[in-house]
Amino acid sequence: MPLYETVLIARNDINQQQVEAVAEGIKAILEADGGSIKKQEYWGLRSLAYRIKKNRKGHYMLLGLDAKPDVLREVERQLSLNEDILRVLTLRVEEIDEAPSPVLSRKGEERGERGGGGFRGPKPSGRFESGRTRRSFDDREEYRARDERAESSTDSAAE
Repeated sequence: MPLYETVLIARNDINQQQVEAVAEGIKAILEADGGSIKKQEYWGLRSLAYRIKKNRKGHYMLLGLDAKPDVLREVERQLSLNEDILRVLTLRVEEIDEAPSPVLSRKGEERGERGGGGFRGPKPSGRFESGRTRRSFDDREEYRARDERAESSTDSAAE
């Protein structure tokens, strides 16, 4: 049988168990006709690139399916009728990779980076000062330049 990868996005106001229940429903349809789910990954609640049906976030799930094309069409039809599912994308693949997908492996790397307490390294030295030190009114360059011009004009007027 052909192999497929399906990514589905569910509404953000349902929980992870309900998303997995949708996957179980797909599994029941597939197994009734000799197919199976070879891989199932829950990617979590993620931000959408743009609003879909007034939702800004969605639960993402990846499914690796082994199914006949007509059974897959029925699965996609059932998903399109489900109000909790925002989008579905199915692609035919040559093989289903058993290793974790790049989305999950990148998610693990991000957790390791953020675990350091938010320290981003030493502050680079630059020409700007921090906002903590208060400068006096006369220290600003434009006032110094104006005062120097005023002094030079009074000196020339005195001569």
